[in-house]
Amino acid sequence: MTRRIVAVTAGLSEPSSTRLLTDRLVEAVDRHVTAHGEDAVVEVIELRPLAKLIAEQMLTRFPSAELTEVIEKVIGADALIAVTPIFSGSYSGLFKSFFDNLDVNALEGKPVLIAATGGSARHSLALDHALRPLFSYLHASVVPTGVMAATDDFGTSGLDRRIDRAAAELVTALLGATGTAHAGFLPAADEAREAGFTDRFDEVEDFADVLRRISG
Repeated sequence: MTRRIVAVTAGLSEPSSTRLLTDRLVEAVDRHVTAHGEDAVVEVIELRPLAKLIAEQMLTRFPSAELTEVIEKVIGADALIAVTPIFSGSYSGLFKSFFDNLDVNALEGKPVLIAATGGSARHSLALDHALRPLFSYLHASVVPTGVMAATDDFGTSGLDRRIDRAAAELVTALLGATGTAHAGFLPAADEAREAGFTDRFDEVEDFADVLRRISG
């Protein structure tokens, strides 16, 4: 069975870091689908060329035939990848305007991977404070890992791991697979150990022991 995945990307420049991140997510998702022995067709939808049509629909509530076709592709997809640049701590107006044209139940139960780009890692909270609530409102099933790529993140192993983790989670949700340790995907603890990270909270004294010591 061939799975249909749509990636919506809202980059405003050509070329754009948002499209670059989208392409890397698409590649990772395709790799994980293939690792499960399944087939996937992934279509990337650029919102930039549709900006005028999106604005016209917002004003008139009558979508053009071209925009209707795009919306139907998003609604009909088995899974969705949604990527936006971050401006002033939130998604772009173009990104929000497109999804404002969808019915509130249009994405019900659909697995969605959220991702964003920005000039600084300080924008990373936008994933959980802006994108996740937006897709929760649309009743989508957002995978746990969002991918934020600041300018300095490109070319780093940390971004590679986040992309791979998020892609694996989307494919797991899409295929209804069990377990996550597949196709090179490492659970968080194993990933941290491989990277040589240590948890500074491992050395914190157990609170129950503290209470026993205080109480004598």
